[in-house]
Amino acid sequence: MSEYPPPPGGGIFQRLDQTASYPYKLSEYVRRAAWQQTQRWLVRLSLRRAHAWRRFWLARFGATIHCTSGTKASTIIWHPWLLSIGQYSMLSEGVVIYNLGPVTIGDHSVLSQDVYICAGTHDYRQPNLPLLRTPVTIGSGVWICAGAFIGPGVTIGDNSVIAARSVVVKDIPANVIAGGNPARVIKPRFA
Repeated sequence: MSEYPPPPGGGIFQRLDQTASYPYKLSEYVRRAAWQQTQRWLVRLSLRRAHAWRRFWLARFGATIHCTSGTKASTIIWHPWLLSIGQYSMLSEGVVIYNLGPVTIGDHSVLSQDVYICAGTHDYRQPNLPLLRTPVTIGSGVWICAGAFIGPGVTIGDNSVIAARSVVVKDIPANVIAGGNPARVIKPRFA
């Protein structure tokens, strides 16, 4: 027996038969399909140091990316038109930007291998689980270490470090080192 109260009215609360079958406009599905093919054939097969080539395609699909920043061929971006990257920032191998909502990355920031940025979720408080397209903001001078997960609606302050394999589900202030699952501030970065 659960110590938590049952859902209102009892029974099963979550109703997947009531979820939106197509939560986006048709134009967005078309745009996304075009981007997925471009990413598959023109971005993922590009040479290791072909940052300008990848920036070109990201910009063609609406990304705002500074000419000094880059991504790797294995970086996966879901919606380039919802991505903004400042100057001298880098997205490493295997990074996934699941940006159903806007993702902003500041200047001089690094997302190391296999980082997962998740800017979308569902409202679990409603039975039909409507889609929430929540923004993620990563400040300037931030280093997100390998394999970290950054959850929906999170802001990471300037000059912070997120330790490898951390799960960040709440905002992280500026100038700290944070880590763990769930991530918490471990110490100041400059002590």
